[in-house]
Amino acid sequence: MARIPYFDLAQAPADYLERLKGRPPLNLYRMLPHAGPSASNGFLALGSAILRDNALDSRLREIVILRVGLLSGASYEVHQHKRVARKVGLAEDKIAALEPGADQSALSPLERSLVAFTDEVVHRVKASETTFNALAAQLSHRELSEVLLTIGFYMLVSRFLENLEIDLEPPGAIS
Repeated sequence: MARIPYFDLAQAPADYLERLKGRPPLNLYRMLPHAGPSASNGFLALGSAILRDNALDSRLREIVILRVGLLSGASYEVHQHKRVARKVGLAEDKIAALEPGADQSALSPLERSLVAFTDEVVHRVKASETTFNALAAQLSHRELSEVLLTIGFYMLVSRFLENLEIDLEPPGAIS
């Protein structure tokens, strides 16, 4: 059960409700308006840019998101993004390989570099020169920048979800 009540969306600003159109009815979106209109709208805008206006392959993006969620112990985030990862074509063996300590042999060299980079940024803030260079050699500057924004954004999302104990939606609520 969430630590604070969900926001009454009937009281949400019109521009926030407009941004929700076409999005699944996630409990996350019922909690965000507590942060105020500017923060809520900014959150949705950045999240939308990461998910919808990306140069980074969507499967690679989902690897980053799932790894951040797993490292953060964010069960809601992991649950939601396993669904998204499957929709964008990420294979089950690759999803399983993202668990900390799992065998990563199902991952490509690029995917393994991405996991190592994500781990270092989450744990140490700044990736080592070796890890950074290994990933930078395989991605464009835009893709590398998107990876960093994705890591940071989903660290924020995971902490918001976990600290407010946002509930998973009931089965069948999200397709």
